[in-house]
Amino acid sequence: MNAYTESVRTGRGRGELWDGVALRRTREILCAGARERTLEVGVGTGANLRHYPPQVRLTAIDRDPEMVSLARERAEELRVPGRFLEGDAAALDFPDESFETVVCIMTLGVIDDQEAALREMHRVLVPGGRLLTADRIDHTRFPARLWERRREHPRRLPRDVAVEAGFQVGHHDRLFFGLIERMVAHRP
Repeated sequence: MNAYTESVRTGRGRGELWDGVALRRTREILCAGARERTLEVGVGTGANLRHYPPQVRLTAIDRDPEMVSLARERAEELRVPGRFLEGDAAALDFPDESFETVVCIMTLGVIDDQEAALREMHRVLVPGGRLLTADRIDHTRFPARLWERRREHPRRLPRDVAVEAGFQVGHHDRLFFGLIERMVAHRP
């Protein structure tokens, strides 16, 4: 386990501090909206686990096996049942229409191909299924926008990419001086 992973696991890292101050309420609100079979994309260390309603049947993925292991440990501590798997958001290993809810908090900004990931999330949701997200959008502003244009898959506003992937956005707002966008969308 590297130093960053250890600091996040023990709560002594900057990520946990930022999360405690800035995102706790957003996590509570979004996770409370999860229903039935729920897929969490980018589970990380399991910061959302304590916020899911008890009736949720959780499947959580992350591309980093260390994070999957840490999330599994946190789930055991919190007594939150679920499946914790290594997986790629842009190539989800689940059949079509497998979930009623997809939760993706603070993950889209680090996915190389946001469009492919959102298309996959759309594919695995049942018709009427909900997508619940919150993510940093500072990369869409000047001067970071100039750097993003040079990438193979430039990051864009998650809301715009979600609409292109087939979602209907029901709610979106900006938090923390406009740096984070929260969104609730559904598959028609």
